[in-house]
Amino acid sequence: MKKFLVVLMIMVLGLGFSALSFSEPLKGGKLEVKGGDEIYVCGCGNGCGCNTVSKKEGKCSCGQALLKVTVDKVEKGKAFYKQDGKEASVLLAGKYNCACGAQCDCQTISQKPGKCGCGKEMSKVVDTKAAAPAKK
Repeated sequence: MKKFLVVLMIMVLGLGFSALSFSEPLKGGKLEVKGGDEIYVCGCGNGCGCNTVSKKEGKCSCGQALLKVTVDKVEKGKAFYKQDGKEASVLLAGKYNCACGAQCDCQTISQKPGKCGCGKEMSKVVDTKAAAPAKK
């Protein structure tokens, strides 16, 4: 009976740790949006290398205020929107994302390290295949 309980406890702990290791904020680094969604993007525009996008207002990793925009369409891993009457886009996969965990609602991603929409430091995305390459 004791062996059964020990094995059962090990299995429960193992499942718990594996669930934590596969949680969305630590893997992926992707933001899911669709046309009509409101998101917050870096105010620098297409020329900025931080490419920060969030579901919550705040500042991007380069220090600019995030601007609220409405997504027009999503194609090939990018969200397209209008900024100052011109079409702009943002990548929907980042090298860094919010490290708050599954309970966080800011869902901030960026190509550069910094603070996320909720004010916490972002962490490097574990799954590097999901993150888009940084602009040179």
